[in-house]
Amino acid sequence: MERIKEAIARAKEKQTESDPKVKKLQPVSDAPVSGQEDGPITYSQTRVVDLDLAHLEENRIITLDNEDPNSISFDILRTQILAKMEANNWRTLAITSPTPECGKTVVAINLALSIAKQTDFTALLADFDLRRPRVASYLGLPNENTLADYLEGHIEFNDVMVNPGIPRFVVLPNHRAIKNSTEILTSRKMRALVEDLRERYEKRICIFDLPPLQATDDAMAFLPQIDCVLMIVASGETKPAEVKECRRLLQSTNLLGVVLNKVQETSTGYYY
Repeated sequence: MERIKEAIARAKEKQTESDPKVKKLQPVSDAPVSGQEDGPITYSQTRVVDLDLAHLEENRIITLDNEDPNSISFDILRTQILAKMEANNWRTLAITSPTPECGKTVVAINLALSIAKQTDFTALLADFDLRRPRVASYLGLPNENTLADYLEGHIEFNDVMVNPGIPRFVVLPNHRAIKNSTEILTSRKMRALVEDLRERYEKRICIFDLPPLQATDDAMAFLPQIDCVLMIVASGETKPAEVKECRRLLQSTNLLGVVLNKVQETSTGYYY
């Protein structure tokens, strides 16, 4: 845990880039604001919430600790994904799985944190698994002002975004299931939201945690709005027939690859 605290502190100290270029002349919900051109990034309008490091460890959020050998795997995955996305000018990435419990949300969080460590990029992680949201609970974020509240018109979008005390990382959280999720994910309001998240900053990677492909039609309905997709499968759990069927479902998308998760290399290790 002490190593994670030191890693966060080092990341803040090394944060020397100026603000991402804003492309739209409108109120900024998650804009990092630097007091000096070479100073650390702070957030003026986005809520800043400190994370419970013990809670992160319990939920296998490991990429904050550069000394954790398992974090290297996510850094390698990050480098491969960023290279492919930059080559194609892609900014939005969906993460899904064939079935529940493959660990897609854990992978999404660790990958987003790994991208945020790259000083050339900022990372936004959006919980679009509207039927079973888990990003906020895994990170230990407070149960208030979430995506569901915004979609229902109770709050403004500026009130939804959260910076969990980590430079260059912003979360669009949710805490409760939303009815008519397929219709909402394909609504005009949601399409406008995704477009704004994509275009607001030139060097931001938006990661969307989506529902499993075979559990609901939500992911398939939403994927046309996204540049590319990463599929997570669970070692010893996901069946080859399920992977084959999902690859068929994704044949019209830009499938970056398939990540094998939950491979137990040692008695205590957690590798993908």
